Amino acid sequence: MTNQSVTTLVLAGSRGPEDPVAKLAGVSHKAFAPIGGVPMLVRVVRALAAAPSVGTIHIAIERPELVREHSELGLLLAGGRIALVPAAGSPSLSVASALETLGTPLFVTTADHALLQPEWVEYFLNHLPDGSDVCVGLARDSTIQAAVPDTQRTYLRFADGAFSGCNFFAFRTPTAINVARIWRQVEAQRKHPLRMIRLLGPFSILRFLLGRLTLGMALARLGQITGARAGVVEMPYGLAAVDVDKAADMALAERLLAR
Repeated sequence: MTNQSVTTLVLAGSRGPEDPVAKLAGVSHKAFAPIGGVPMLVRVVRALAAAPSVGTIHIAIERPELVREHSELGLLLAGGRIALVPAAGSPSLSVASALETLGTPLFVTTADHALLQPEWVEYFLNHLPDGSDVCVGLARDSTIQAAVPDTQRTYLRFADGAFSGCNFFAFRTPTAINVARIWRQVEAQRKHPLRMIRLLGPFSILRFLLGRLTLGMALARLGQITGARAGVVEMPYGLAAVDVDKAADMALAERLLAR
């Protein structure tokens, strides 16, 4: 996937007026909440632009004027380094819409990835499993705790380890759009691991409850449901699992950047 520059999508849509991060920062979109004095979206775009494998950076947002009127982002937009696409009603719908417009391969991340580093992006894109249609970046609990012991993450606990998402997704082939179509069900349950597992069917639930469901089994079952071969890149960077969803995350990101 890194033999050529990869078209990239940043999800920067609004989560509504009650989003805790947007409210705390006094902005309409969480993406523009400042961390260390710099809006999160700007931090993400800077990191992506510094990653050699990243091509045009498309930003999905309902209010494109927020990007056009920002001094740094506006220049990047005028120069063609970034582009704008409409945001839909949810991340999954935005991704599905972008896949229809931009095609594959498509690398997707989020605007609240305030700590994003170019080397994380390069590692992910250079370690995509052969033969996979869609891939996700995950970090193991021990890796996250070693890097940042004072964070609380939501973990999916499998027989071979507990993992948290890193907001890295690679849609590599047209078949991957089938995964985007069920993503809407998953995102509604993302803070409830057992409900997410329930989407895989009763036998997977039983194995999960008995502690016998491995990550590989879950991926194989997902492939059966969607017809797309799913893969995982286990990230060696614990900080890659830290995004900004609440006030405590903002404070944590500020502390980490201050180091």
